[in-house]
Amino acid sequence: MSEWDSWIGREQVQGDTLDSALARRWCATFDLPVPDDGVMPQGIHLCLCTPEARTEQLGEDGHPQRDESENSFFPPIPLPRRMWAASDISFVAPLRIGAVIERTSRIASIAEKEGKTGKLGFVEVEHVTRADGEEAVRETQTLVYRDAAPHDAPLSPPEPGDGQFAISEWDAHRMVTPDPRLLFRFSALTFNTHRIHYDAPYARDVERYRGLVVHGPLMASMLLQMAAKQLGGNALKSFAFRAVSPAIADEVLHLALRKSDDGLELGAFASDGRQCVKASAGI
Repeated sequence: MSEWDSWIGREQVQGDTLDSALARRWCATFDLPVPDDGVMPQGIHLCLCTPEARTEQLGEDGHPQRDESENSFFPPIPLPRRMWAASDISFVAPLRIGAVIERTSRIASIAEKEGKTGKLGFVEVEHVTRADGEEAVRETQTLVYRDAAPHDAPLSPPEPGDGQFAISEWDAHRMVTPDPRLLFRFSALTFNTHRIHYDAPYARDVERYRGLVVHGPLMASMLLQMAAKQLGGNALKSFAFRAVSPAIADEVLHLALRKSDDGLELGAFASDGRQCVKASAGI
């Protein structure tokens, strides 16, 4: 039992529209053409029904503050550092430009654990996204809350080492260098005000990252686009990703894909082979 168990089952319903302006901005962010048939690539749902907290309701890190009130969807676990740790996504139907969107979110579980770096709080959230009244995407997100970093903690992740990413072990490969402009655009698309993605002094001095942190969902979006290039648009039935290690802006990132017994294995890797995101997909 947890003192936050009363939050389990709490629901939130949000509405949105996948309008042509959002579609154009999303495609521009990833250097993609706007689809002629209006069917958007998989991953666009990450930019729908975004947070709506007022500026005065934001915490120091940029995330909406949490409290004991009934209006607080997330429990006020007293751990200040939040990260999107993983997602498990089922694609039911494609999303089209012009669709009226409704997303129902539900707190599925809350757990507290002790990790190597201190206390951890895990919150699983189930999202069901409907387009024009029909179910389109199901997703379970895992959020992790952590203790504050000591002011003298080593910067994370370490500088790239002498290792190399093994390109030959993968069926498809793409090398990218996410820079602050890309991070800013993705933060804007997702209305994400977490300061680790745009405030370098905060990321370094408060959360002890070596630089601006590349969003996990941003890397996941690029992996989805890699799958679409190999298999065709909206070909995946499922996609799961997990953050393994931080990726830092302005540093080379290797995106890779290969066939597996269950579908596809995908990943994002630093220049020395350190894995940043681990992913799998079902066809």
